[in-house]
Amino acid sequence: MPDTPPRKLNAVDIAALIRSDISKGRYHVNDRLPPERQMAELHRVARGTIRGALTRLEQEGLVEIKPGSGAYVIDGTGPATSPAIELATPLELMDARFALEPHICRLTVLNGRRADFEKLESLCTRMEQSTGDPIGFADADTEFHRTLVESTRNGLLVWIIEQVTSVRLLDDWMRMRQLTLNEKIISTYNRQHRQLLNAIRAREPERAANLMKEHLESARLTLTRASET
Repeated sequence: MPDTPPRKLNAVDIAALIRSDISKGRYHVNDRLPPERQMAELHRVARGTIRGALTRLEQEGLVEIKPGSGAYVIDGTGPATSPAIELATPLELMDARFALEPHICRLTVLNGRRADFEKLESLCTRMEQSTGDPIGFADADTEFHRTLVESTRNGLLVWIIEQVTSVRLLDDWMRMRQLTLNEKIISTYNRQHRQLLNAIRAREPERAANLMKEHLESARLTLTRASET
């Protein structure tokens, strides 16, 4: 597997860190968050990644982005991180996904729109172009699965999946991601994502659900093998 920088974070991860800082009182209402450049240097990511994280937090109503001035906290009441998240293992994450994502695929078939499918297509292409780039693949992979749940038009499911996805910020998950995402595994996941998208486009809910089960089974097996090393 090619060497990759340790603990590389994406926009979802950065948003979770800032959200946690707000909920723990590190930043208060009306506080200005550090400049994008400073946060990018701190987390060793591109400024675009920081910008994406701040945009997510603005959409959640936690911060306000003032052009030319910066991002300011406007709501300090975000929930503290749940112990269930803090103590979750990567395998527990997979079990939770098994319980939710196959049916999410069914709902995506029923409620998804052309724009959703076009975004999923774009993300599939990004993942296929990232076979040798585990970090780029992981970023697009996270967005692919988020787009699936957003396509259900079910706000409660979106919120639940956001909680599940936040487990990816934990140290164990970061370590597992680095151990498992080699070119062979990424190629397998890409093939499975493409088959899943084809089933969704064909409006075949049960086939899409079964393909998601196969994908998650592959991912769980990979994690199990890695945890034994």
